[in-house]
Amino acid sequence: MRLHTEEALSFHLEGLAKKDERLARAIARAGAVSLRTAPRGFEGMARIICGQQLSVASARAIWGRVEALGAIEANAYLSFDEPTLRATGLSRSKYQTIRGVAEAVAANELDFARIEDLPAEDAITTLTKLKGIGPWTAEIYLLFCAGHPDVFPAGDLALQKAVAHAFELPDLPPAKALIGIAEPWSPHRGAAALMFWRYFSAMKNSDAWDAL
Repeated sequence: MRLHTEEALSFHLEGLAKKDERLARAIARAGAVSLRTAPRGFEGMARIICGQQLSVASARAIWGRVEALGAIEANAYLSFDEPTLRATGLSRSKYQTIRGVAEAVAANELDFARIEDLPAEDAITTLTKLKGIGPWTAEIYLLFCAGHPDVFPAGDLALQKAVAHAFELPDLPPAKALIGIAEPWSPHRGAAALMFWRYFSAMKNSDAWDAL
């Protein structure tokens, strides 16, 4: 069941709570978990790339200027020169990464609809063949744009902190270790990611949070 509706999210959270008592406690402490969605295809991927390592406000401002140009489709993006697109606030590396995605789509070498139907590992492998696209970017696309129910971006620092806190781990788990921790949560790992992001937000400013 894809994470496209509140009903689907509830279904996966209920399944997650049955996996481990620690998860059930984390869900209770997190509070209401919101469904987070983004456009599919080139627009969604470009928006994720645009927002990497930026504050929400900065990413929104830059993407707003890209939208104002009308550069949210692959062919449209390719119709603008580099100075015009860089003037929106895109860094050189982000401009080039998005251009590479646009070129692959325009050449029919990248079909997002087909990728979204692949098993998560195969989809991630396909997306990360594109220059500038790493596992985190691919996983975020699959989770937020495709609603994939079983993706957990283990390289995300907030998720590492949230799981360490909820599970009372002595240290932050690196990505490889967190992949192993999250494996038994399948097929609900997407909901686990959404829940732990909410947990991180709920706990970090509370008396219950010990900075890690």
